[in-house]
Amino acid sequence: MSRKAAVVALTALAPISWGSTYFVTTEFLPPDRPLFTGLMRALPAGLLLLALTRKLPQGAWWWKSAVLGALNIGAFFPLLFLAAYRLPGGVAAVVGSVGPLFVVGLAALFLGEKPTVKTLLTAVTAAFGVSLVVLKAGAAFDMVGVLAGLLSSLSMSAGIVFTKRWGRPEGVGALALTGWQLTAGGLVILSIAFLIEGAPPVLTGTNLAGYAYLALGNTAISYFLWFRGIERLSASSATLLGPLSPITAAVIGWAALGQALGPVQVLGMAIAFGATLVGQMGPRPPKAPAPVESFSSTERNGQEVSMDLEVSGVRR
Repeated sequence: MSRKAAVVALTALAPISWGSTYFVTTEFLPPDRPLFTGLMRALPAGLLLLALTRKLPQGAWWWKSAVLGALNIGAFFPLLFLAAYRLPGGVAAVVGSVGPLFVVGLAALFLGEKPTVKTLLTAVTAAFGVSLVVLKAGAAFDMVGVLAGLLSSLSMSAGIVFTKRWGRPEGVGALALTGWQLTAGGLVILSIAFLIEGAPPVLTGTNLAGYAYLALGNTAISYFLWFRGIERLSASSATLLGPLSPITAAVIGWAALGQALGPVQVLGMAIAFGATLVGQMGPRPPKAPAPVESFSSTERNGQEVSMDLEVSGVRR
């Protein structure tokens, strides 16, 4: 397996994990508490990673972490859960599938990644495939839910682009950077959750199990893999892994809830998955230039001078 294929495979585990969010939200969590749910997903995970890494931001990374935490977590989580509570899962997934188009535009503006016809067609095809998988006739379109879904996609898309633009400080691992963002985002949610939703609800064992899963596997581990992948992939390549989330949600609905998957849904899954694969096929790396003869003193003494030439499409 090539290095890029390995990076793509590990990064893909994040949206696959996020595909379980709707199922856990509707089956395990208390109803109508999007802010509290976002808080319980982000802040415990962030504090856990801070405790493990024991590293805090320095200098400009205090405000950069706050901005990234607000975009990727603090705004994204509450809007995502608001959409999940107010829309059928299928409608919310379709609204969220426009994220790659947001990323293409923002990457062109802030990263200089020129959008190609292939990228745009791939993003549109993936969204069409997702709509076949999850959108059912007569699905309700709550405008507040739709707006929340669009804003959540825009927020995370901006987070992807600025995560790519800023990278991470030297000597700081992806795990620490993930902890900074989750903690900052969790504190943003904390500042408004109790004002809007009031005191926390009484939690059952089922609720606690759901929140534990969201905080650990669905957030701490998944976001570590996601931010690590963003460093190594282009912004458009990373975001085109997003359709794996609604595909996973559809499979979970079929396996755990007995929801039928007809020929149209299976076709949509194939289209969305195919678009995801195409989105990872970047241009071939350029050929390494022919070695240039060197006339250094070392060579004149009869010793060979070696030159390491690396041509890689994946940022280390």
